[in-house]
Amino acid sequence: MKKAVIVGASSGIGKELAKILSDKGYTLGLVSRRKSLLEKLQEELPNKSLIRSLDITSMNSIEKLKRLIQEMDGVDLIIISAGCIYINQELDFEKEKKTIDLNVSAFTAVINTAYKYFSKRGKGHIVGISSIAALRGADDAPAYHASKAYVSNYMEGLRVKAEKENLSLKITDIKPGYVDTDMAVKDNQFWVASAETAASQIFRAIEKKKDHAYITKRWRLAAWLLKIIPGFLYKKIL
Repeated sequence: MKKAVIVGASSGIGKELAKILSDKGYTLGLVSRRKSLLEKLQEELPNKSLIRSLDITSMNSIEKLKRLIQEMDGVDLIIISAGCIYINQELDFEKEKKTIDLNVSAFTAVINTAYKYFSKRGKGHIVGISSIAALRGADDAPAYHASKAYVSNYMEGLRVKAEKENLSLKITDIKPGYVDTDMAVKDNQFWVASAETAASQIFRAIEKKKDHAYITKRWRLAAWLLKIIPGFLYKKIL
């Protein structure tokens, strides 16, 4: 029986991935700050799951995450879905700091833990939820866009490291476009996918052990355009 930990499992993409994985027979470790939502999700799942209410921005929580993995007698897959976004035209530093604390610092702590665990185990799969926002900066949420660029680049670095160390370790970078979740704070959204649709495509990318995937698939075209469009045109369409 396969086993997985989902960090950020109480809502949105993480929650829908939990449902899919449980339906597929996975034993799950579900991690989030909001215990009540985890308990509700646990009741809905058809397969066994353990829950942990953790604030991953606290280093004490990383030790608790390690203990959860031990309690599950090891896992095959670790998904990092926790994140936040603030629309912050005013450049309120507290909002920028909260974004960096969760999307950068906490993400790094979790993925380091995952990499070291699978390195010792000899195999495994890490999935990180980045964003199409990783491709360019934006004035309305500068820290969010920058943090997701960090997430994607960090995963690429670990993927290269795993290959050089001859590890049977897959690292999958998921870049969603707009998804209908609590994080969908912008009004001018297009190509919006439901969390269920996004999770279904992410699961297929996990099954195929892809290095990276755009969710939904049509965002591959947008990604290509974002990469090549010159700065003066990009600023006009923001």
